[in-house]
Amino acid sequence: MTKASDRTDATGGADLDQALDLSQALRALRRRADLSQRELAERAGVPQPTLARIESGRALDPRFRTVERLVRAAGGQMGIGVPSAASATIAPASATITPTPVPHDDMRDQAGRRYPAHLDVWPVHELRDWPGAWWAEWYRLPPERYPLPLPPAAYEVNRRYRDNRRWGAEVRRTTRVSRVTGGDLPDTCWRFVAELPDGELRAHERSPRLEYGEWYPGIPEREMVLDGVLVAGQYRRLGLGRRLVTALVTEMRAAGVDDAAAIAEGFGIELLLACGFEIEARRPAALRIGRPGRQSYG
Repeated sequence: MTKASDRTDATGGADLDQALDLSQALRALRRRADLSQRELAERAGVPQPTLARIESGRALDPRFRTVERLVRAAGGQMGIGVPSAASATIAPASATITPTPVPHDDMRDQAGRRYPAHLDVWPVHELRDWPGAWWAEWYRLPPERYPLPLPPAAYEVNRRYRDNRRWGAEVRRTTRVSRVTGGDLPDTCWRFVAELPDGELRAHERSPRLEYGEWYPGIPEREMVLDGVLVAGQYRRLGLGRRLVTALVTEMRAAGVDDAAAIAEGFGIELLLACGFEIEARRPAALRIGRPGRQSYG
């Protein structure tokens, strides 16, 4: 068997470079087609171990027909190219389509292997990055009490979840937050809108003299009241609420307003805490009244 080091000659290791280029091209094609190695091998009628060797660069001289079947099964095309009129040689066959490279191809698992090309792989820095941490939403455990150690990276095999994650990434990338003025807004009201249905934030200034009737030392001259953060259900947990609140705080400070007051419940509390708000004991509690004898849930 010829080793890779024996195949480098006057061409400067061209055979090895071509094998590596073919590996990257096949993985990129397979990602675009959303196919696992097993699925692509079945479509092409090629053994899965053969495909694995080509993608890893270990198959330095794969058969042209094998490569063609794999490329076509992944939605690509094959071609023969002539580099220039000054050259009398014909360039080797190559895939004519150059799809987007696999974004996580530089990542390796704990065994030094690449992650599946057709999946979305991301590094795990904290519990929310790890789908396996199903218990993180209910239990606040210190790291030493985690049931399992955090993996270096994670990915989602379920196609529906994967598609939702890619959709969410596109929403985060394309959403713009802007301040809206005029219209039916009062003079003391600001509105920040994310360019998505039902995603908006409203705030207005509240004078402490109106609330308390007179000036108290330590109470800021100008205070913002956060009236609401409204995000449509399908767009939640994408960071849009935090972007809206951050836009408000930035504008508030630029306008010389020192403090912001807010009333929240449930996950709204977590949102505001993540945006830098703090719970103040001196604030009045939120109360509720209902019909006598009616049992309350939640």
